[in-house]
Parts: sequence; structure tokens; C-alpha cells
Amino acid sequence: MIDRKTPEEIGAMREGGRKLGKILKTLLDASLPGTNLLTLEETAMKEIFSSGGTPSFTTVADYKWATCLCVNEVIVHAIPKSYVLKDGDVLTIDIGMIYGGFHTDTAWTKVIKNSESRIKNLGEIELFLKSGEKAMWDGIAVSRIGNRVGDLSRVIDEEMKRSGYQVTKTLVGHGVGRTLHEEPQIPGYVRGELKNTPKLIGGETLAVEVIYAMGSGVVVYDNDDGWTLSTKDGSLSAVFEHTIAVTSAGPEVLTLMPRQSPNVR
Repeated sequence: MIDRKTPEEIGAMREGGRKLGKILKTLLDASLPGTNLLTLEETAMKEIFSSGGTPSFTTVADYKWATCLCVNEVIVHAIPKSYVLKDGDVLTIDIGMIYGGFHTDTAWTKVIKNSESRIKNLGEIELFLKSGEKAMWDGIAVSRIGNRVGDLSRVIDEEMKRSGYQVTKTLVGHGVGRTLHEEPQIPGYVRGELKNTPKLIGGETLAVEVIYAMGSGVVVYDNDDGWTLSTKDGSLSAVFEHTIAVTSAGPEVLTLMPRQSPNVR
């Protein structure tokens, strides 16, 4: 069942999302060659609490961390560990926060580099990341009252096919708000007939998420921690995600980072 939020409840998510976007920007800016992933996790936990929130991810049974920090072929749900980032790594930071009783959820992927970096395949990686970001914005743009979840799936799928990349079939976007994961599920590919997918309604809040890979998009558990998922073929992966509200004025992005403009036509 879709959980429709009141304007006041969306207001709480707007404030929490603004704070979370600021935290994500802080973490991305700190992600440089020589940075340890554990430092990013410690910073995330500190910033969430100092912002008046609590970590969303710790509401998931047996998960004790504020972030999921995924490097290269690791695609989602990676427990923060002692790993020092190096030139050319591809890092995804996934983070959620409860503020005012409501969850917001966001993720971003970047190439690890500095002004002195010389990364052989940098152009290829940047094209890969631009495609995923574009697919996310395309999905957000059609998140309008009266459209259907299948409209989001279609435009994300179209961008991925145009670019030659693959979304994962087993990992999807989702509703978000009172809990971290709510209905509806939002696949990044066309699944069934459009008319059979849920219709979007005003007050709905969604985590529009593009989870994809350079290779086949098939994922497997990477180790025995019960969380970490990686691409089966070892190809690079990325995730782009924003929490949005579906409103009468169109989609409102709640987790924008400072100085980030919504790329929604």
C-alpha cells in the first residue's frame, strides 16, 4: 500500500533531505586518494547525529553502520571496512537519515582522483557515471501525478540501453518515508505492461535509484558478511539515488546537495 504524506510530513522530509544532501557532499569531498573508508563512516555517523538525525541503515536488522561504501565491482550494501582509496577507484556512498520521524535516502558515485591523478581510462569511467546520473534524472522527471512506476522504469531502461550498460534486475528503487523501504518497488528496467504498474499519486515519496554496471549487471554475494553484493563478472558498478516527493507542481528533489540543481525538464 502506498503511504501518502501530508504537506507537513513532506516538510519534515525536505528538511531532513537538505541536511542529508549536505552530509553526502561532505563525504564526497573527503573521498580522495589516501582516504580510509572507516574515516568516511566515522564522519557520516558524527554528521548525522550533529544534524539532529539518526542513521536510517541501522534500522535494518543486524546492520550497524551509517553508510554503505562500495568500491569498483562492489555494487551495494558493502559494510565500511579499512580500505585506503587510491587513484582510479570508483566509490559509491549510500547513506540514509531519519529526521523528524522520516527517512530520506541518497547515493552517489565518483571517481577517486586529485589534481595530480593520471587515470588511464578516466574518460570511459566518466561517461559511465554520466549515463547513470542522466538515467536517474530522467526517472525523476517523469515522477508526476498520473504517471506510473513503469514510466520511470522505461526511461531509465532506455538510457541504459542507449549507453550500453546494464541495470541490475534484482536491486530496485523504492518508496521511502516512515520506513526506509516502502511500496512501490521501482525497477530500473521494464517489467510487465505499463498499465499494470502502480499509478503515482500526490504526496508519494520515492527513492529513485539507478543501480547498474559496465558488464552484465548480474550480482552475487562477494564474501561471508551476508551483505556485500558485487558484479559477478567483476565489472565496474555505480549507483545514483535521490529521494523525491511527487507533488501537484511536479517532482521535488528532497536530497539535493549544496549547489546542486535538479536536472529535471
